[in-house]
Amino acid sequence: MSDEAVIPSTTAPGASPTVRLRQVLGRMPDYKPGQPATAPVGVTPYKLSSNENPYGPLPSVVTAITEAAASINRYPDMAVVALRERLGRALSVSTDCIATGTGSVAVLAQIVQAACDAGDEVVFAWRSFEAYPIVTQLAGATPVMVELDDRARHRLDAMADAITDRTRVVLVCTPNNPTGPSVHRAELEAFLDRVPVDVIVVIDEAYVEFVRDPEAVRGLEVWRERPNVVVLRTFSKAYGLAGLRVGFAVAHPEVAAAIRKTATPFGVNSLAQAAAVASLDAFDELSERVESLVAERERVVQALEDQGWKLPQSDANFVWFPLGGESTAFAQACEEAGLMVRQYGDDGVRVTIGETEANTRLLEVAEKFGAR
Repeated sequence: MSDEAVIPSTTAPGASPTVRLRQVLGRMPDYKPGQPATAPVGVTPYKLSSNENPYGPLPSVVTAITEAAASINRYPDMAVVALRERLGRALSVSTDCIATGTGSVAVLAQIVQAACDAGDEVVFAWRSFEAYPIVTQLAGATPVMVELDDRARHRLDAMADAITDRTRVVLVCTPNNPTGPSVHRAELEAFLDRVPVDVIVVIDEAYVEFVRDPEAVRGLEVWRERPNVVVLRTFSKAYGLAGLRVGFAVAHPEVAAAIRKTATPFGVNSLAQAAAVASLDAFDELSERVESLVAERERVVQALEDQGWKLPQSDANFVWFPLGGESTAFAQACEEAGLMVRQYGDDGVRVTIGETEANTRLLEVAEKFGAR
C-alpha cells in the first residue's frame, strides 16, 4: 500500500470511514490551463495564455460538425477509421501506423502507459510541456528532467547521458513549449544514434505547422528511418480545433497498436472526427491562416528585438520572455492592459500570437516594461 494515501471521509453515516487514494497524486503538480482574459472598462480583453488559434473554424468545418451532430445519439467510430484513413493519405503512411486520442496530450499518456511499468523512467527537457511530468507519474514512472541550455534549447547530449537501463521513453518537444526553439535534424540524428533501440523516442510536434527554421527536424522523415521513433501531432493549434480534442501519433505498426490499446474506448467523439477530416480537406484554406500567424510572429519578434529584448528563437505560435524573478511583474503588466498571458513561476512568461490588436498591445506593454 506504499502508493496509497488515507483520506478522511466526509460521506454520510454508515459509509466507509476512509478512502484510499494514490500518494503520487499529492506529489504531482496540477496542470494549469490558461485563464480567461479580463480588462479595464472600455478595453477589449485578449486571452494569449493557451496557444489557441485566434481564428474560428472554417465554414466547411462548421458544416461537417453540424451534420455529425445529428447522430450524436450513436457512439462514435471507436477505431476512428475515416480520420485514420484521411491522415494516411495526407501523410503518406499506412493507417496501421496511426493512433488517435483526445488531443496529443492524451495520446502521449497512452504512449507512456503502453511503455512504462512502475519505476521505469521517462526522460525529457525542462522546462518543457508541463503535462510531461504529470502523465509520467500517473503511469507510475519516474520523470527525469534535463535542464535546457542558455538559449532555451534541448541539451540532447545531456539527455542521452541521462538514459539508464530503466529508461523506456524519451520526449523531444520541437518546437519546445513554452520556450519556442526547434530541435535541428543533425543534432537529433546524433542523439538518436546514442539512444538504445528499445527506448521509444517521441518527437512532439504540436506546433510543426508554424516551423520555418530550415534546419529544424521533420519528425516523419526521421520516423521512416527509425523503428523506435514516434511522432506526436495535434489538431488543436494550427487546425483550430482545441475545443474538440483530437490528436494523433504516427508510429511503426507494433507500437501504434499498443498505443491504440491504451486509448479510452470511444474517446475521440463524432464531432471531433468529422471536424478533423474536414480540416484536412480544407488545409489550403487553413494554411493561409497559419501563414498570417507566422507573419504576425515575425512582426512581434522583430519589434521586440528593436526594443532591445533578447528572446529565444520561436518556431511556434508564441514567444517566450525568460524574465526570471520579474515574471510576475510582467504578467501583471500584461493583465492590467487586458492581456492574459501564461506565467511559469519564476522561469518566464509565454505569450501566444493572437489577433493583430492583441499583439500590438503586447508590444506596447513590453516597451513600457523595458527590454531585458
